[in-house]
Amino acid sequence: MGLQRLVPLAIATLLVACASLPTPEQRREHSTALAAAHHWQALELNAGAFRLQAYVPRTYAPNPVLTVYVEGDGLAWLNSRQPSPDPTPLDPLALRLALAQPTGNVAYLGRPCQYLGTLPPCHARYWTDARFSEEVVQSLDQAVEQLKARAGAQRLIIIGYSGGGALALLLAARRSDVERVVTVAGNLDHAAWTRYHRVAPLRGSLNPVALRPLLAPVPQLHLVGEADTVMPADLAQAFIAGYPAGSRTRLRLIPGYDHHCCWARNWAQLWREQVAP
Repeated sequence: MGLQRLVPLAIATLLVACASLPTPEQRREHSTALAAAHHWQALELNAGAFRLQAYVPRTYAPNPVLTVYVEGDGLAWLNSRQPSPDPTPLDPLALRLALAQPTGNVAYLGRPCQYLGTLPPCHARYWTDARFSEEVVQSLDQAVEQLKARAGAQRLIIIGYSGGGALALLLAARRSDVERVVTVAGNLDHAAWTRYHRVAPLRGSLNPVALRPLLAPVPQLHLVGEADTVMPADLAQAFIAGYPAGSRTRLRLIPGYDHHCCWARNWAQLWREQVAP
């Protein structure tokens, strides 16, 4: 069993039972249509070992800060034993968060092998045990640099949903321009997470918990749904407890929310109340 197997896999199972699973092309078309409805455009970024899918507004107003949203793990598994042949999300929740942000300059960044096909170097390991590997983080880092330059920004807020939360932290640990990290139902310590769910460890992945000395100075906000059984609040609380006293790290437990509901629907309000600089 892997990350995203509880909620997104439940969605996948329901879709299979009712009809056929949307193809990767249909999933990409869905995301592109969501972006186009907000007058955003698709970008394909050559970034290290991977090509990455991004969605961005057609134009930017002058602003020194760019908020980059990093997608979750997508359709990583078909069932408890079978990895998906293509991790493109069924529901790109981080994209919907980005589109709902009411102020500031924004960009969305998909994960390696999402949206653009799974030709080499893509391999299932990059959305299973090596989803947070060094080559994945390097690729995202290069893509973030390209998005920052395109927006004319000097500083970044990085927001990651689910597994994207781990990557937001891993990016912040190696960059000097990250103003803040925000995670939404984030996987903050994948070793603790796999122990909690009694699943195989992510042996090919970096873990943010090992980088606490680099992350301690970075302001962080971790948003967790009170009803989230995929990334329960206890795991986030344990991650935060490992920081030294005085670190600028906060946890906000949101009543009534779980791993999927109701982040995108209420993101504009959450942004204004919890996140906005």
